[in-house]
Amino acid sequence: MKMSDQLTHLDNQGNPSMVNVGEKKITKRSATAQSIVVVNEAILTQLTEGEIQTKKGPVFQTAILAGIMAAKKTSDLIPLCHPLGLDNCKVKISVNEHQEIVIHCTASLTAKTGVEMEALTGASVAALTIYDMCKAMSHNIIIKETRLLKKTGGKSDFDYSNLETKQ
Repeated sequence: MKMSDQLTHLDNQGNPSMVNVGEKKITKRSATAQSIVVVNEAILTQLTEGEIQTKKGPVFQTAILAGIMAAKKTSDLIPLCHPLGLDNCKVKISVNEHQEIVIHCTASLTAKTGVEMEALTGASVAALTIYDMCKAMSHNIIIKETRLLKKTGGKSDFDYSNLETKQ
């Protein structure tokens, strides 16, 4: 089997094509994605009561809004994604034991197609927003990881949230 036979966004001639979801069953679907942002100590010292305050405003609150807005606009950003009306989207931001900023975006809906790309887009844009809002303090910011953690609904469910990524 050729690799192109496995790719769902290519037609028989190898051209880009939106996946036809017309015959799929409507199911409740959910996906959670994660992005990790590494900032330096100077930025982390601005962290008080779970929020970083900058001249541009509260970083995490702004990133949460940006992530939700991005998840809702995924089909405008990713050419072959179906436009979806999300039932819910939540973005949570915390600082882990390694002093990294961890973003989780969970998107859900009841539909014929999944929301993995919406969750990944939400987490990614939230991470980019943190970079944008903190870059005046330092450009030494790394968005080190964006990945899908969990997916439910459709043909299969999976949960990678307990697996460590290999570098």
